[in-house]
Amino acid sequence: MVERILMAGCGDLGERVARLLLARGDEVYALRRHPPGGGDGIQWLAADLARADTLTALPAGITRLVFLPAPDARQPEVYRAIFLDGLRNVLGALDTVSLQRVLFVSSSAVYGEHADAWVDEDTSPAPLSFNGRILYEAELTLRDYPVDVIVLRLAGLYGPGRTQLIDRLRAGQASAPRQSRHWANRIHVDDAAAAIGHLLMLRDHEALYVGADDTPLPLDVLYDDLAALIGAPKAPDGPAPAGVGSKRLSNARLKASGFRFRWPDAREGYAALLGCAAQPDE
Repeated sequence: MVERILMAGCGDLGERVARLLLARGDEVYALRRHPPGGGDGIQWLAADLARADTLTALPAGITRLVFLPAPDARQPEVYRAIFLDGLRNVLGALDTVSLQRVLFVSSSAVYGEHADAWVDEDTSPAPLSFNGRILYEAELTLRDYPVDVIVLRLAGLYGPGRTQLIDRLRAGQASAPRQSRHWANRIHVDDAAAAIGHLLMLRDHEALYVGADDTPLPLDVLYDDLAALIGAPKAPDGPAPAGVGSKRLSNARLKASGFRFRWPDAREGYAALLGCAAQPDE
């Protein structure tokens, strides 16, 4: 069956999801304040999620909504305007008769600090920073919405165009805690896109999934391995990232649903990204 899908927010990750859906034969609409030109098969719509008056002409018959905006500033008011007001605006503008599923892309930032412990979908959220608190509030908003909802909490994304960490290591601007262990969790952006496409069409599903690869790593181990990969010096000892919290994310539920990672270890993904390793078998 051909689905009519709306991508509410369609940056780099959204475009990757859209291409997967188009290859499947679905009809894809995408909202962006300043959409690019056509020619890619995506039916672009100019709209601002924070302004309900720009959402009055959404296509009829949308069967699935993917909500994955990318805030252009890391500020509480921006996050609230997009993830709370924007979510309510787009849901209020859609034809709920045809809408069958909403997939909300959240973040592992909702979990907070758990030291060395494993964290999964049954772990209670305790966000340390405003972004995690606002995303969790948006998740709770969806619980009362009368449609099938799936929440995907993603770990830190890396991949093409997301090499800030590599740049910082090369420039000697990165540090990592070495006296106490701080766990890092990652997911390749292509795996994140594939997971969204997978869950969007999954028949028998849970309401919540954690999106992280197979290999949580102590932050200093990840940084040291990446520094060796690019011939940079090891990052010096320094504080853990603020507002993130240490934890090991479990992807067992996502894998049990039938999803398979192309890049189960971020070190292999980074190596391929930098041209230092072969691509895995398709």
